[in-house]
This record gives sequence, C-alpha cells and structure tokens, in this order.
Amino acid sequence: MAQSAGKLTLQMVSQLPTRVLILTAVFVAVAPATRAADNPGIVKGTDQFEFVYRVKLPEIKGEARVWIPLAKTDAFQTVNEEKLNIPVKWEKVQDRDYGNYICVLYPQPSDSGKTVEVRYRVVRKEKAAYSANSAEAARYLRPEKLVPIDETFRTLAEKATAGKTDDLDRAKAAKFACDMRTGNCTDFHSYFIALARSIGIPARFAIGATIPADKNEGMIEGYHCWAEFLADGRWVPVDISEAWKNPKLADYYFGHNPANRFELTKGRDLVVDPEPQSGPINFLAYPLLEMNGEVTKPETTFTFRRIGA
Repeated sequence: MAQSAGKLTLQMVSQLPTRVLILTAVFVAVAPATRAADNPGIVKGTDQFEFVYRVKLPEIKGEARVWIPLAKTDAFQTVNEEKLNIPVKWEKVQDRDYGNYICVLYPQPSDSGKTVEVRYRVVRKEKAAYSANSAEAARYLRPEKLVPIDETFRTLAEKATAGKTDDLDRAKAAKFACDMRTGNCTDFHSYFIALARSIGIPARFAIGATIPADKNEGMIEGYHCWAEFLADGRWVPVDISEAWKNPKLADYYFGHNPANRFELTKGRDLVVDPEPQSGPINFLAYPLLEMNGEVTKPETTFTFRRIGA
C-alpha cells in the first residue's frame, strides 16, 4: 500500500475473515488543479481528489464471487486508501501479467444487500510521453481475445502508414485510420491497439475514470479508458475517443492524458487466481460478479470530491 504521499496510520478494526480497514493519512501540500484556458474539460499540471468506489451486492443465491479493482500508485498517480470497507470474506490478489491489485470477494447469502466501499485519496499528474522499459515491448505486440491481429487490420494499417518510417508518425496515421463512427472508448482503443500492433508498434490499454473538471464534487458517469504506444523508446499516451469528440484537442490527446484521470487497472485478458469461470477478465473497471457460473452486474457508483478547490 503506497505511503509516498505522507504519513500513513493503519488501524485494523477486525482480523476475522470479514475485515473492515480504516486508513487515515496526512498529506503534503499539492498545487491546486489548473483548468486549461482553451478547454475547461482538461486539468493540466496536477489534480488532487477523493474518489469513492461503491458496490451494492445483489441478493446472493448460491455460490458467488466478485472481482473488484484496487487502484495503485505509479509514476503519475499517488494513491492512498482512506477507507476500505469490505464487510464480507475477501482476499487481495494480483493478476499474472500486469500486476494489478484485485480484491476477490466470497459473499454468502447473509451478505445480500451489503455495500462495499473503497475510498481513495489521489494526487494525479498530467501525463506526457515517458521512458519505456524495452523488455516490456514483446508483451504488447501479442493479440488478445477481443483485440485481434489479422490480415484485415494489417492491410488497413499498412495502407494508412504507407511511406512513413517513424513510429510516431505511423501511430498518428493509424489513429486517423480509426474510422469508427460509433462506439465507446473501449471500441476506439481496441481498434487503435489492433492497428498499431499489426504493424509492429507495441500498444497497451488502461482503464479508470475521468474526473469532471467543470465541478468539484458529484457523480462520475461510468468508466473511461485510453491507450499508450511505444515510439522512440517512450510510451506515448493517446485518447482516441476524446480526440474524436473534441477535434480541436486531437493534437493534445495524441501525446497527453490530463491530470483529471484516475487509473484503476492496466491491460486486458487479466489472468487471476482464483479465475472466473468465464476465463481471463476482459478488462476490469466495474466489478465482475459471478453467481452460480453466471455473470451478474451489481449496482456500482463512482463519486468524487476535489481537494483544495
């Protein structure tokens, strides 16, 4: 559990299989969020906020398990768990390939209707291209269940990038080859990643949420995802769906993620132990709940409160 943002005090309320953890933290001062003058939807520099991930369990009938992402600290976000309220039996695991933290719940019928809540305090930095570990590249050239590499994508990508030799230019051309007219962020980025990989450019997926920049607290309407590709020894962030919605910001979103983002997990086809009966997890933002072998969608909400606003 990250402690880099300040002094962390942990109080274990219960050590039984049903555990409730309450964490309090003292943080160093952070510069307030700065909205981009040309677009109020973008926070540049640094953003700081509280993020609450809440899940209400449905009626539990029979054998059930739930997989919930647990955000972690990296070079661009410092994550502290202020409150981890999980009133059912659970364990913390990591997926095999990406090192994501995942909370696996084992709810019983007596846990029906209970609420699971994870409350984070986050300091997030605007992301631009950053140094890559070359050993990672091969992993991000492989196909995934819903991100294939086939002749169709290869033909499209080769046609779009004809005459270009620099990977940055080829990736930008591949971005313009994403000629989808409808779809959500996962559709756009799956398409882009497949195009990039099909011409030998490593690309990868991440998912979390966009923190609204036009207000300082409230609900967050769903998850958001983005991608990164490898060029000239650096990982370059790209947000195809936001660029499509905001053409004037296309250049910004090809090379940046704003500070008002929160990453929950990286990668797709997540292999975890215990594994869902449905197999590797496609991606993990909302919880995955299986009951008697069937996938069920529990009621899930994201809320936030900006700090120091």
